[in-house]
Amino acid sequence: MPANSVSVRRRSELGRWPTVSLGGIGEEDEVTPGTAGDSQVGTKRQESRCSAWMRRVCPCVCRKSADDVTDNTATMEDDKRSVPLSDLILSVKSVDLMKSRSGINRKEHHTDEFEYDDLILRRGQSFVMEIEFSRPFNPDTDTMHLELQIGPLPQVSKGTHVIIPLVEELEDNRWEAKIVQRVGTKMKLSVGSPVTAVIGRYKFAVATHSSGGDFKMEHNPKNDITFLFNPWCENDTVFMDDEKFLKEYVLNETGKIYYGTEKQIGARTWNFGQFDAGVLEACLFILDRSGVPHAGRGDPVNVVRVISALVNSMDEDGVLVGNWSGDYSLGTAPTAWSGSVDILTQYHRKGGKPVSYGQCWVFSGVTTTVLRCLGIPTRSVTNFCSAHDTDVSLTTDIYLDENMEPLAHLNMDSIWNFHVWNDCWLARPDLPPGMGGWQAVDATPQETSQGTFCCGPSSVIAIRNGLVYYSHDTPFIFAEVNSDKIYWQRQADGSFTKVFSENKAVGRCISTKAVGSEEREDITDLYKHPEGSEEERIAVETACRYGSKPDVYSIRQPEDVSVEVSTDGGELQMGHNASIRITTSNKSQSARSTVLHGQISVMYYTGVIKATVKKDIINIDLLPGEEKTVEWVLTYADYQDQLVDQAALVMTVAGRVSQSGQVLATQHVFRLRTPDLQIQPEGSAVVGQKMQAKIIFTNPLPKTLKSAVISVEGPGLQTPKRINIGDVARHSTITLTETFVPAKSGPRKLIANLDCRQLTQVHGVAEIIVQDE
Repeated sequence: MPANSVSVRRRSELGRWPTVSLGGIGEEDEVTPGTAGDSQVGTKRQESRCSAWMRRVCPCVCRKSADDVTDNTATMEDDKRSVPLSDLILSVKSVDLMKSRSGINRKEHHTDEFEYDDLILRRGQSFVMEIEFSRPFNPDTDTMHLELQIGPLPQVSKGTHVIIPLVEELEDNRWEAKIVQRVGTKMKLSVGSPVTAVIGRYKFAVATHSSGGDFKMEHNPKNDITFLFNPWCENDTVFMDDEKFLKEYVLNETGKIYYGTEKQIGARTWNFGQFDAGVLEACLFILDRSGVPHAGRGDPVNVVRVISALVNSMDEDGVLVGNWSGDYSLGTAPTAWSGSVDILTQYHRKGGKPVSYGQCWVFSGVTTTVLRCLGIPTRSVTNFCSAHDTDVSLTTDIYLDENMEPLAHLNMDSIWNFHVWNDCWLARPDLPPGMGGWQAVDATPQETSQGTFCCGPSSVIAIRNGLVYYSHDTPFIFAEVNSDKIYWQRQADGSFTKVFSENKAVGRCISTKAVGSEEREDITDLYKHPEGSEEERIAVETACRYGSKPDVYSIRQPEDVSVEVSTDGGELQMGHNASIRITTSNKSQSARSTVLHGQISVMYYTGVIKATVKKDIINIDLLPGEEKTVEWVLTYADYQDQLVDQAALVMTVAGRVSQSGQVLATQHVFRLRTPDLQIQPEGSAVVGQKMQAKIIFTNPLPKTLKSAVISVEGPGLQTPKRINIGDVARHSTITLTETFVPAKSGPRKLIANLDCRQLTQVHGVAEIIVQDE
C-alpha cells in the first residue's frame, strides 16, 4: 500500500496521534514584502513557532542541554514565557515489559520454555512492567491507562479492546494496573487480568492525559503481548491442581502414542514440541483461519471444538489431509511423521495449505501440541477395538441375510483395531455439576457434527455413565468405547430381527502415557464401568434409549418407582459426620425391589470430580404404595484427606427395579459448612486513631492445622495484611488482636480469612462505624 500522507484532521480521527493544540502549524503567517532581512525575520518566526510546539510536545527531543529545564519550568523561545513542567504533555519514552525468558514474568507464568522473545502470559495472573515517561508522573494532574487490542475490529463490549485503569489495589478477575514503584521518570506497574480473558496476541499501548494534552504511544509489534489459558489458576476453567499432572499434560514436550491390537500393544514416541519456535504462531494462525470471532476465544470449550475441526482439512482447509488409501505418493506417509512441529510450521509457512498426510495418531499428536501450547492440559489416548457407529444407534450393528451371511452393503459400522483421540482437562460450566474433568476430543474426520467434521469436547464422566444427551458428540464417543455388537438377521418379509449380541467386544485397554514415567497407563475404568457389571449395563441401556434404535433392548414398564437424595444443610459441618437420606417410593400396586449403587465424590466447585470417597450397594424391598428412607453416614475419616476448596460433594445413586427393569438414577450436590471467624472490634473507631479488633477461631477438625495464615483487610481500615499464625491444635481456639488506624469515616467492613492446607473457606466480617476526628 502506498504511504499516503494523512492530514492533521485525519490523524486525530485515527486515535493514535496525540490530541494537542497545533498552534501555528498549517497557518500561514502574513509577511509584508520587503527586504531580504524582512524575509529572514518571517522565516525565523515560523521556525520559532515550530520549535516551540516541538519543545512543548517532545521536550526530550528538543532539549539542547541539561540546563534547558530547571526549577520545574520550560522556556518557550517565541515568547520567553516559563511553562510549569506539569503543563507539558506526558509522553512515553520507553516500555520495559520484562519479557526475557529468564525474567520474572515468563518464569512465574510458566512460559519461559517458549522459544520466543515476546511477552507470553497466562490469563488470571498478574505481571509487571516498567514505563519511562518524558517527565515525572504527577498523580494530581496526570492520568494514564494501558490499552490492549486484539482482532480486526476491537470492541470494549466484546472484550477485544481492553482499557486497563490505574487502581490503588488489584482485585481478582479484573483488568487493572497498580503502581508499585515510582522513581523519577520511571514507573513500575503490576497488571492483573481476568480468568475469562480472550486468548491470543494483543497490541499494547500506553495512553496519558495531562494539562499539556493527550498522548498515546504508537503500536510497536515488539510490545505485543500474548495471553494463554492458565491451568495454574484455580479460577480458570482449565485449572488442574496437581503439579505433576501439569508438568506432564502442559509442559512435557514429548510423549507416547499407542497402536497395534489389544493383545499386541505397541508404542511410539511423539515430539509434541509445543514450545518450539514457530509453533505458537501456527496455533494462533489456526484460530484465525477458523473464522471464530476473537470474542469467543476466551471459552476453552469453544476453542477445543474449533481445534478439533481445524486440525483436519475436511472443512476450512485445516492442517492435515487424512488418507487411508495406502497411496501416499503425493505427500508424506502418516507413519513417517515423528512429531507435530514440522506439520504445524509447514502449514503456517505455506499460508494455510493443508499438509499431506495424516491418520488418527497424527491428528491426535497435532491436537495435543496445539492445546498444550494454548495452555489446556491434554493427552493422547488410544482405544483398542474402537467402534465406529454410523447411524447414531449407539450399537455396532452387523446385518446378516437369511443364511447368516453378512450383508456388506448394510454393514457400515466397523470396529477399528485401534483409534487415537485426545483427552483435555476442562470444567464444564455449560453442563450440570460433576461433568467437568477429562473431556474427549477427536480431530480425526469420521462423522460430521452439526455439519462440520469435528468431535467433542465430551465429558468422560458422561460417557462412562451413558449420559449421551450431554454435549458435545457424546453418543458417538460412547459408541466407540462401550457399544454392544448386535447381530441382525433378515426375515422372509424383509424385516430384521435381533439374534445375538456381544457385550464385551468394544473399548478395550484404553491407554495413555503415565504421568512422570514412560509406562503405559490403562484408563479404561475412566471411560466405562467394569465390563458386565450392573453399572455398565445400566449405562449401555440408558444410552441406547437416546439412539436411533431405542427398542434394541427390552421395552421397560412404566416408571412407577422413584428415588430421591436429600441432606439437611444446617447439620452438615466440616469435621463431623454427614447424614444423607435416600428415599425410594413405590407408586405401583405391586411389590418392587431394587439394588441401588451409591457413591459420594469430592467435587471442585467448577463441577470437576476429584475423588470418590464412599461406595456402597443398597438392597431395597418396597410393598405396594410404600415409601422407604435409608440413611447413609459419611464419616469424617471418609473425606478428611480429599476435600478441596468449597468442600463440595456429590452423591450419585443408580439402580434397576428387578420386576420391571426400570432404571433409577439421581445426583445430589451438597457442601460441608466451615466455621466462621469471629471478629470483635474494641473501643471507638475514629479516623487517624489506633483501634483494635479481636479475631477468634476454633479449629473444628480432630487434627492439627499446619502453617495457618490469617489475612486481614478492610477498605479505609486496613491495607491487606497476612499474619502467619502457625499450627492450630485439634479443636483448639486461638485469639488474635489486630491493631489498625482507620483512614476514612463512615460505615466500614473489616474482613478476615484463614487458610491452610487442611481447611479453606474460613472467613469473617465485622461492621465498623468510623467517626471523623
